[in-house]
Amino acid sequence: MTEMAPLPRPERVRKPDWIRVKAPTSEGFAATRALMRSKSLTTVCEEAACPNIGECWSKKHATVMILGDTCTRACAFCNVKTGMPRAVDPMEPQNVADAAAQMGLAHIVITSVDRDDLKDGGASQFVKVIEAIRRTNPTTTIEILTPDFRNKHEAAVEAIVAARPDVYNHNLETVPRLYPTIRPGARYYASLRLLESVKKLDPSIFTKSGIMLGLGEERLEVHQVMDDMRSADIDFLTMGQYLQPTPRHAKVQEFVPPAGFQAYGAIARAKGFALVASSPLTRSSYHAGDDFAKLRDARAAKLAKQTASA
Repeated sequence: MTEMAPLPRPERVRKPDWIRVKAPTSEGFAATRALMRSKSLTTVCEEAACPNIGECWSKKHATVMILGDTCTRACAFCNVKTGMPRAVDPMEPQNVADAAAQMGLAHIVITSVDRDDLKDGGASQFVKVIEAIRRTNPTTTIEILTPDFRNKHEAAVEAIVAARPDVYNHNLETVPRLYPTIRPGARYYASLRLLESVKKLDPSIFTKSGIMLGLGEERLEVHQVMDDMRSADIDFLTMGQYLQPTPRHAKVQEFVPPAGFQAYGAIARAKGFALVASSPLTRSSYHAGDDFAKLRDARAAKLAKQTASA
């Protein structure tokens, strides 16, 4: 009987030195994880396998993911599980607010899975979380990172903007050409219109969006995304390296070196963004509290300049 040859192992792409991070081991990391478990909260830090989790959790910074841990979509880049989500937890808003108070957060980031199964896409839960945080921690500034609320974004955005988060983030993720394979459940221009509508409803709310590099995008395509964002009056652009979570996800086409991110960042600043974060390890909520302070400073400086020239 002939023995079957073992199947070849999939080729493992070696990460360059600039993208490697140490495994989380600090006491602060353990304390943050324990707190999230005690409040039955999910974090995108864990679900999306963020490389910065050790650094952020050691400083008691976390991005809370509301509306459960199961997404109704299956994007090719995302590590969050897909399936039929559980019922919305009515205690979740207060649990988030209590966790923020216990951690002593000056700035909190709230995101969610896509909930296409809900009539409002989950917008009302965002509103309830914002209101609970305002009641419990009135000095905490609030940043939200929402899905696109497919086919219902106008009413959803109106409700959330009325609750007045300090920063409204929605990521475009990649260039339009790659949407059919990377973000098949979404539409590029619908996401742009969502962000544009936030500014039209309340110009005082900072808007923010991000893209991943290394998925096969061309340089001029990235420049066009920057132009599209500026046309939508987006204040803050984040750019980071895409990392393949598992073998079944989209492959990394390129590891963009730090110098490449610096070049993209310089171009974005020249195009007029109030703030740009561009590096291999940049993620949507990485250093979010510090970045919010920079956004406020940039706005104050711009207003002062306008007043002086008037």
